Amino acid sequence: MANLKDIRNRISSVKSTMQITNAMKMVSAAKLKKAQEAIENMRPYADKLNELLVSLSAGIDTSEGNPYAEERPLKKVLLVSITSNRGLCGALNSNVIKETQTAAGNFKQKGVEADVLTVGKRAFDLLKKHYKIVRNDSAIFDRDVDYDKAMDTAGFIMDAFAKGEYDAVYLIYNEFVNPAVQRVRNERFLPVAKPQGEGTAVVDFIFEPSRQQIVDELIPKSLKTRFFRTLRDAWASEHGARMTAMHKATDNAKEMAAELTLQYNKARQAVITGEILEIVSGAEALKNQG
Repeated sequence: MANLKDIRNRISSVKSTMQITNAMKMVSAAKLKKAQEAIENMRPYADKLNELLVSLSAGIDTSEGNPYAEERPLKKVLLVSITSNRGLCGALNSNVIKETQTAAGNFKQKGVEADVLTVGKRAFDLLKKHYKIVRNDSAIFDRDVDYDKAMDTAGFIMDAFAKGEYDAVYLIYNEFVNPAVQRVRNERFLPVAKPQGEGTAVVDFIFEPSRQQIVDELIPKSLKTRFFRTLRDAWASEHGARMTAMHKATDNAKEMAAELTLQYNKARQAVITGEILEIVSGAEALKNQG
C-alpha cells in the first residue's frame, strides 16, 4: 500500500486538475452560449437564402454560364477539413480527421486525386503527413469566427473550382445539434446542386435586370453564406464538445479524489492501529518483566 505522503500528493494533484477542468468547463460554457446564439440566428437566414435560390432557379439552367454550377467528370477534388485549433474536446477533431481520411481513400479507389484544405490546427497537424495540404487557414478560429478571413478562404475555394483546378469541393465538419451532440457532415459544396422539382416561383413576378442574372449573382452570395454557416457550426460544436468533455473530466476527478481520500483514511487508520498495537505490546512486555 502506498505511504500516506504519496497518497496526499496524489489527492492534491487530482484536486488541482479538477480546479483546472472546472474552470475550462465554465469558460467553454460562456463561449458556447455566444456561439450557439450566433449559429441559431444565422440558420434561418441561410435557409431562406437557399430557398430563394431554389425558387428562382426553377425552370432555368443554372449551369449555363455559371462557373460554380458546372458539372464535370471527377478527376481531382478538394476536401475542406474543418477542426478546432485546440484539443481537450473529446472525439470532435478525430471524427473529422477519420471522415477526411475515409473520403480521400474512397476517391483514390476510384482513381480521383484528392487535395486537402485545412481550417484548424488539429487538421493541419495530423493530415499534413499523409496528404497534400493546398492551404491552411487556422487563423479563422483564433478568437471568434473571423468573417473577413472566412470570406477570403471561401473566395479561394470558389476561384479554384471556377478555374477548373478541382472538379468538386466537399466540406467535412461537425454540425452543432446541442451541447452534448455534434454530427460529422460530409457535404458537397461545389458544384452547386441543381434544384429538385418544379420550384415555387410565381410566374407573375417581373425580374430586373433578369431572372438569370439575379440567380448568377445570388449563387456566389449563397455559397459564401453557406461556408460561413459551416464555420459557425464547427465553432459552436467545439465549445459544446469541450464543455461536455471538461464536465466529465471534473466528475471523474471528484470520484478519484473521493477514492483516494478513502484510501488515505484506511492507510492512516492502519498506521494508527499499528501504533496502538505496538504501545499495548510494549506495555504488556513491561508488565511481564515486572
